[in-house]
Amino acid sequence: MTTEAPQLNEHNKTEYPPMHTAEHILNQTMVRMFGCKRSHNAHIERKKSKCDYHLPAPLDDAQIAAIETQVNCIISQNLPVTAELCSRSELPSDIDLSKLPDDASDTLRIVHVGDYDTCACIGTHVENTSQIGIFKIISHTWEDGTLRLRFKLIAT
Repeated sequence: MTTEAPQLNEHNKTEYPPMHTAEHILNQTMVRMFGCKRSHNAHIERKKSKCDYHLPAPLDDAQIAAIETQVNCIISQNLPVTAELCSRSELPSDIDLSKLPDDASDTLRIVHVGDYDTCACIGTHVENTSQIGIFKIISHTWEDGTLRLRFKLIAT
């Protein structure tokens, strides 16, 4: 890992850390359960959020419930959420950089949600998944190969 003071990209938005961390867990859950990529479009807010995933067919209610259950299972494990700085040349090969802007810095911040999720991210996060609350999918739609999940967090 790098030891000199890196120049990182600035984030253009202040996020709600519990919701943003829940998004990381949801993304990894979708990758693991359905073999899709992380969300291609997301709108993350304090009250409610949405993520869009490319899927070849709609999901049924049992599959939606299974997503919610798995996300809550990961949250309940009280996993540490940590970050490290890496230069692009030091990145593990499984880190997806496809969403990075063209002008992204050479030094990237890699966020880990325990050993469940690892990705490049400049957002704000909780320190432990115990700070997230309960994840609840409030609606879902599927149109033209895109599954949209709308969700919120319930304080515990």
